Amino acid sequence: MEDILINWSPQETRVAVVENGAVQELHIERTLERGLVGNVYLGKVVRVLPGMQSAFIDIGLERAAFLHVADLHTAAQFGHGRNHGHDTPPTPIERLVFEGQPLTVQVIKDPIGTKGARLSSQISIAGRMLVYLPQDEHIGISQKIGSPETRESLRARMQALVGTKEQGGGGGFILRTNAEDATDDELAADIAYLRKTWHQIREKALTTPPANLLHQDLSLVERVLRDLTSERTGSIRIDSRMQYDVLRQFGETFMPAATTKLEHYRGERPIFDLCNVDAEIARALARKVELKSGGSLVFDQTEAMTTIDVNTGGFVGAKNFDETIFKTNLEAAGAIARQLRLRNLGGIIIVDFIDMTKEEHKAAVLSEFKKQLSRDRTKVTVGGFTQLGLVEMTRKRTRESLSRMLCEPCPTCEGRGQVKTARSVCYDILREILREARQFSPREFRVVAAANVVEMLLDEESAHLAGLSDFIGKPISLTAEPTNQTEHYDIVLL
Repeated sequence: MEDILINWSPQETRVAVVENGAVQELHIERTLERGLVGNVYLGKVVRVLPGMQSAFIDIGLERAAFLHVADLHTAAQFGHGRNHGHDTPPTPIERLVFEGQPLTVQVIKDPIGTKGARLSSQISIAGRMLVYLPQDEHIGISQKIGSPETRESLRARMQALVGTKEQGGGGGFILRTNAEDATDDELAADIAYLRKTWHQIREKALTTPPANLLHQDLSLVERVLRDLTSERTGSIRIDSRMQYDVLRQFGETFMPAATTKLEHYRGERPIFDLCNVDAEIARALARKVELKSGGSLVFDQTEAMTTIDVNTGGFVGAKNFDETIFKTNLEAAGAIARQLRLRNLGGIIIVDFIDMTKEEHKAAVLSEFKKQLSRDRTKVTVGGFTQLGLVEMTRKRTRESLSRMLCEPCPTCEGRGQVKTARSVCYDILREILREARQFSPREFRVVAAANVVEMLLDEESAHLAGLSDFIGKPISLTAEPTNQTEHYDIVLL
């Protein structure tokens, strides 16, 4: 069983999924960084631009939002749809919308800089396993569900569950990747939730004046009930009375079964202290993770991929070296799977387990690794050991990784992870002075540098500094600047 802890504050929501006292997943949402994508508004057309085949729509934000004719749902009925022949002339936007017209629209791209949000009148509402298209009638399946048999089976099951308009059903659905192993009950619950959400949007549109929000994409607190709660969830504890009430009301309307697990945490200790979640966050931001056996994992995240190196460290507890390596790799397999969830690492991931000579050891480690990864909510694909003894895998990117969300590149090393030594900087300075002396003829050169660099120039490198001064025939003075980092220096011409 797993428990979910929710720490809420006006500026940030943090969610931890805990199993047997160990944090398995972390989710963080910041109020100021929450986008508008997915929000549905009742907009008002304020200007139609025939030359750009676009319209500006007032949705109640500082800047008017932008709607292109290709994103108009009605346009598909007038020659803009993909299924229409090339000879069908597109209907101009000025014949489809008019100034002052109220229009239900959805944000598909957040406003950036001076540009307003981009809109579509093709509404789609995301659920746990399905995306609902209330204005369409077809059933689509994610391309990542590859097996033709699985696709046909899912399509047939969905058609039976959706029903027809005459049966009170209708509407189009797209099955997301995590619907591949869903039961009929889970799919039916998602269909009911999505239809109820659309019904509420339509009801609100009848009574709301234009330029107002009709539906906001779920907050992290609400997504806990929709996406994270399962049969394995024992309790959902939240430390805010106000958000507890909001979540209970949302759950009773859309997910009654999950609401029974909801609790308001009233303890004096911060809720995340119960399972040392803050310490886990600190560990999940570190490059090196210590294993209980004395081994360690080293994570390196780059633009192209993430690499994970397994080291034995001080683990020498087994009878022989092969057993030591095998046991370290087995422990690492579980730790890596957990760290991938905690850090939310996605894309290509290469794992360098310690080299094993026995094939049965390799098979056992790979089997354990796949078993631990099978608990991941995010789609994971794992290959076998390569000729170089590496395990290649991919994990679907669903959101920013934990380090990208909470951290920024170091201003000292600018993200390289290392800085030049003081001696290297001294030699850079000497070369720079020589370069400047060939172009200019000042009265004096003054070096403004970090204290450790100035100290080295005055001590160990004083002979080289004096020799350069004699060579160029100019005095060189030194000034220590306490705020300078090792690599940062200036050469002033006096």
